[in-house]
Amino acid sequence: MTTRRAPAIIIPRAFPGITPDEVQELVSNSQVNRYESGTVLCLENAFETTFYLILEGEVDVTKVINQSQTRHLQTLEAGDFFGEMGIIHNAPRAATVTAKSDLVVLELDKDSFDSVLKRSSSIALAMVREISNRLRENDEMAIEDLRLRASELAQAYQKLAEQEVARREFLTNVAHELRTPLMSASGYLQILQKGTNLKQEKLDQALSVISRNVHQIVTLVNDILFLQEMDLVLPEFQPVDMAKLATSIIDDYKSKALKNGIRLSLSKDRNLTHAAGDTKSLEHALGAIVDNAIKFSPNGGTVIIHLKNVGEQVCITVEDFGIGISEEARPHIFERFFHIDESDDALFGGIGLGLAISRQVIEQHNGTLEVESELGKGSTFTMCLQDWKSYNLE
Repeated sequence: MTTRRAPAIIIPRAFPGITPDEVQELVSNSQVNRYESGTVLCLENAFETTFYLILEGEVDVTKVINQSQTRHLQTLEAGDFFGEMGIIHNAPRAATVTAKSDLVVLELDKDSFDSVLKRSSSIALAMVREISNRLRENDEMAIEDLRLRASELAQAYQKLAEQEVARREFLTNVAHELRTPLMSASGYLQILQKGTNLKQEKLDQALSVISRNVHQIVTLVNDILFLQEMDLVLPEFQPVDMAKLATSIIDDYKSKALKNGIRLSLSKDRNLTHAAGDTKSLEHALGAIVDNAIKFSPNGGTVIIHLKNVGEQVCITVEDFGIGISEEARPHIFERFFHIDESDDALFGGIGLGLAISRQVIEQHNGTLEVESELGKGSTFTMCLQDWKSYNLE
């Protein structure tokens, strides 16, 4: 199709019922222009006074939604027109129109457009019909946007409500976790301050209780501060000897394990490679998982730590044979402040930060942390990290 023949064929398609004389008048009052692909013909919110009828090519019509999201409304092709609203209502463009391909258009300015509308009932009727359709589409889009915004507001409100519940539970749990060791330590300190004459055995017991409770308080505060630090700073990674780190964790938790009747066992593959990470953070992560395994094995037994290479990863599994995790609780165990208070006749302390710390640490290391568990039979946590060799080659 040549550009010269295009108006005579395209205009009746755009305005059904138009007469040859009206076609000629429309052509005589307009001009034909070419645009390259990517050219913006109409800009959203701009005041422009040109009407376009597409003779050859296609354009994309887009609109900015919620001040940031650009939505594609439609693609117009030969026989479609655009730009009429701006010159009829003297209003800013409602959308942006961009040439999708090389484009040939028939253009009319405002005065020529008004003149044609006054003389051509066919064009005026087609224009009214098209404007009605577009107004209806705009209304439907506005309604859909309102529904979307209402849904987003409902989700945001729900999230805020959940955060408020979590905040209250957190404050309650922190207060409870602090009150018990503080009262215990405070009671023994008052006895010592009064100068009560205690036998060496009782004195040693009092100092041990004070020390243990102060350590519990310090651990809780350090966990809270550690989470805050993790949100602010991501340390540089170094090669981490996970076997050495696991041995250190076992030494730290050996006393607690013995009190719970638990034996800590460590095994590793030969030629185990170092992991890429931050030693301090990984100590927190693995320590929390081991502590969790000890705590939820109230009937004693064994907690097994195994280290192995899997491809270009170093994987650490911590397996216990304790109470296990129910299907209902499993999706929530890595959430901050989620904790299990009791199972059967066993009571458990804590405020639900340990596994949340582990997950956040592993995520910051671009690793994975997974759990398999069966209620009443125990749990296996597996954390996998990139090994130092592959990380150093990136």
